[in-house]
Amino acid sequence: MTWLLDVNALIAALVSNHEHHAPVETWIAGLPSGDTLATCSITELGFVRILNQAPQYQIPVRDSMNVLSRFLAGKRRKVTRLTDGRGAADLEGWVKSARQITDGHLLGLAKSHGSRLATLDGGIPKAFRIPA
Repeated sequence: MTWLLDVNALIAALVSNHEHHAPVETWIAGLPSGDTLATCSITELGFVRILNQAPQYQIPVRDSMNVLSRFLAGKRRKVTRLTDGRGAADLEGWVKSARQITDGHLLGLAKSHGSRLATLDGGIPKAFRIPA
């Protein structure tokens, strides 16, 4: 199985002082060895933006890009990047508000690649909620 990590799951996986780091690390460690983790342009850009912008992190852009690059090198587990050719017309039918757009896009992207969206958010229909 390939698991597309949403932005919060990606941050929790890679930032040791994130409040959900331990449960995400435990979940990843418990995945079957053949499973793959995935990112996409939205999750990677969101990771870099939030680490730079959030008061609790304030990590320079280049430093967060380096953290992401090491993760993508996949030394602990295979990581892939899902290509994204989807637009607004491809949004999931349950998307009704601005707050749901990115979640709906990521869910549809994961499904289009035969993958599952992995998230810490319990409000995304048909996504896998990582146990916290």
